[in-house]
Amino acid sequence: MGKINQLNEHLRNMIAAGEVVERPAGVVKELVENAIDAQATRIELQIKQGGIDSITIIDDGIGMDKEDAELAFERHATSKLKEEADLWNIHTMGFRGEALPSIAAVSQVTLKTNNGSEANEILISFGEKQAVRQTAAPLGTMIEVKNLFQKTPARFKHLKSPQYEFSLILDIIQKFALAHPEIAFYLAHDGKNVFQTKGNNRLQEVLMQIYGRDVAKSAIQIDGKDFDYHISGYAAQPQYHRATKYYMTLFINQRMIRSYHLQKAIIDAFHIYMPKDRYPIVVLNIEMDSQLVDVNVHPSKWEIRLSKEKQLEKLVYQTIDQALKNKLQVVQAELPKPKEKPEITELQFTYERDPKLKKLHEEVNEGFLHPEQLPPLDLKEISAKMKEPIPQKEVKTDRTTTVNAQEPIVEEPKIAYPQKSRPNIKKVEYEEKKEPISLAETTISQNKKEGQSVKIAEKQQEESSKTEAVTHQKSQNECLPIMEVIGQFHQSYILAQGEAGLYIIDQHAAQERYHFEVIKQQILSGNNDAQSMLIPITIEAEPAVRIRLKELNQAMEALGIVFEEFGNNSFIVRDLPTWMQQIDEQAFLQDLIDQWMAEETVDESKLRHLAIATMACHSSIRFHRNLSLAEMQQVVADLGKCEQPFHCPHGRPTFICISDDQLTKQFLR
Repeated sequence: MGKINQLNEHLRNMIAAGEVVERPAGVVKELVENAIDAQATRIELQIKQGGIDSITIIDDGIGMDKEDAELAFERHATSKLKEEADLWNIHTMGFRGEALPSIAAVSQVTLKTNNGSEANEILISFGEKQAVRQTAAPLGTMIEVKNLFQKTPARFKHLKSPQYEFSLILDIIQKFALAHPEIAFYLAHDGKNVFQTKGNNRLQEVLMQIYGRDVAKSAIQIDGKDFDYHISGYAAQPQYHRATKYYMTLFINQRMIRSYHLQKAIIDAFHIYMPKDRYPIVVLNIEMDSQLVDVNVHPSKWEIRLSKEKQLEKLVYQTIDQALKNKLQVVQAELPKPKEKPEITELQFTYERDPKLKKLHEEVNEGFLHPEQLPPLDLKEISAKMKEPIPQKEVKTDRTTTVNAQEPIVEEPKIAYPQKSRPNIKKVEYEEKKEPISLAETTISQNKKEGQSVKIAEKQQEESSKTEAVTHQKSQNECLPIMEVIGQFHQSYILAQGEAGLYIIDQHAAQERYHFEVIKQQILSGNNDAQSMLIPITIEAEPAVRIRLKELNQAMEALGIVFEEFGNNSFIVRDLPTWMQQIDEQAFLQDLIDQWMAEETVDESKLRHLAIATMACHSSIRFHRNLSLAEMQQVVADLGKCEQPFHCPHGRPTFICISDDQLTKQFLR
C-alpha cells in the first residue's frame, strides 16, 4: 500500500511535453497550426538562436477573449472538439488540447490576444501562471516562448546547434507555405529575413521561393480524382531529381504527413524517367473525407491511418504517370557560357612597330590573359635585340643587279596552347643571316643534326620506356585465371578460353575496373591539389543550407571545398580537388549538399570512390564497339594488373565463366 502516487498537474504536463514538444521546431509547428485554425491570413515568426532563446509568432486571426485565453493553457481544453463523434470528423490542424499546456510547462510564455472587442495578456513561467491583465494589442494573437527546456536539462542537452535547430524550423514553415499558399508567411532568424511568401494562393510561386525558378517554371501540374480522393499539386520535371526522398512533400487535407506507401507510389511513377537511386521533387495535397483518415495516432500528428489506402496509392501512381506522359519536356542541354575576354592594357613599345612585328606584339599582349602561367619576360633584353642594326640583304634579280634591302628577319613564334587554352609564348631569338656555305659543310652539318636527332629519339624512347614501366609495374594478378581471347560477342563481350572453361568478359566493366585503380593510385600517391575555376560553379539550394553554411563548410573542409554565399539561395565554389575535374561538378556538388542535409555527415572516402568510379566509367570502352584482337587482348591484360579484378567499381562482375562440366551437361555428353 502507498506505493502508487498520483502525479500532480504540473508533472503531468511536463511528461506530456515530451511527446508533443521534442525541440523548437515542434513548438513552431503546434503554434502555427493554432494560428491557421484561427483563420489567420498572415503569420510572422521571429526566431532567436534557433528557437532556443525565443520564439515569437504573430497572426492576424480571430483572437480570443480573456476566458478562452486562460482556458487554452489547461490540459485537454480545445475549441476543436465537443463530443466523441467529432474525433472522427476533424477539419482543423489541432484538436488534442495538449500543445499550449505542454509548451508552457517547459518554457516562459507570454500571450497577447485581441478578438476585436478586448485585448488581454497572460504570463506563464514553467507551468505557473504569473499574471493575467488587459493590454493593448492588434487584432489577432501574439505568443512568445522563451528559455525553452531551461529547467529540463535532459532535454536541453540533446538540442543541437542554433543553426541546425533553425533549419528544422525553416523546413516546417516551408511545408506550411506549400500546404497553404493562401497564407502569407514571414520568417526571420536573429533579426534577418530568411523566408517570405505573399499569400496570393499561387503554389507555383511558393515552389520558386523554395526550389528555384527553373524547377517551378517547368513543374508539371498534378490533378486527378476518383469517388473518394482528389489529388492536386506539382511535380518537377524528371531532369530535376535529387539524391534523397526529402523533397517529396505530402499533405492530406492540407495537413503535412509522412507516408512510406504514398512515397513509394510516387517513386514508382518516376522510376523509368530518372536514374537509379534518384528521387523526384513533388508537392501533393490529397483532399478526402475526414472520416477516411485517422490523425489521432501520435501527439506529433505526423503519422496517420488511411482507409482505402491501396485505392489512394493506385490513384497517385496513375495520376502522376499520366501527367508525365502528357507534359514531359525534352531535357535542355546546359551549354557552357562563353568566356568573356577581360580587358587588358596593351604594352606600348617605344620603337616603331613594323607590320611584320605587329602580330608578335599582339601575341605578347594576348599572353597576359594568364600571366601566372608565363615565365617572366625580360623587356630590356627584347628591346635591346629589337634595336640592333638590321643586316643588309643582297637580292639578285634576273638582270644581275644587286639591290640592298632592309628586311627584318624574324622567326614566327610558335604559340603552344596546353590545357585550358593558356598561351605559352616562346622566346624569340634573332640571328643574323650568314653567307651561303659549301655542299661539304652542308653535308657534315646535316649528319651532325641527324646524329643529334637519333640521340634525342633514343633518349625520348628510353624515358617513355621508364614511364611505361612505372605505369605498368603491376604484374599479372595470380588470382585471375589465364585467358586466351578468341573473339567478341555482340560488340559488347569479349570471349576467352581458359583451363576452367569459357570466359565471357564485360569489356566496359573490365576496363572501368582498370581505370578506377589507376586513377585511385594517382590520388592516393599524394595528388590532393586543388584547381581554381576560371568561372566559379553556381549551386542552387534551399534556404536551410544558407542558414547552416558554416557547418557545411566545416564538413567539407577535408575535401578542400568551400561554399560561398551568392544571393538568397545560391552558392559559388571557386576551387575544386583535381580528382573531380572529369565529372559533372555541379551535379556532384548538388548531391553532396543533399546527402549532407539528410545525414549531417560527409564520408570523404565514399565521395572519392564515387568520383573516381564516375571518371573511370566515362573513360572506358562502351558497349556496341567493335574491338580488334589486339584491343581485346589489352583489355584482358589490363584486368590482370588489378588488385581486385572481379568486379567493377559499381559492384557489377567484370567476367563470368561457363565451365566445361556445364557445357558437357548442356550438350548431353
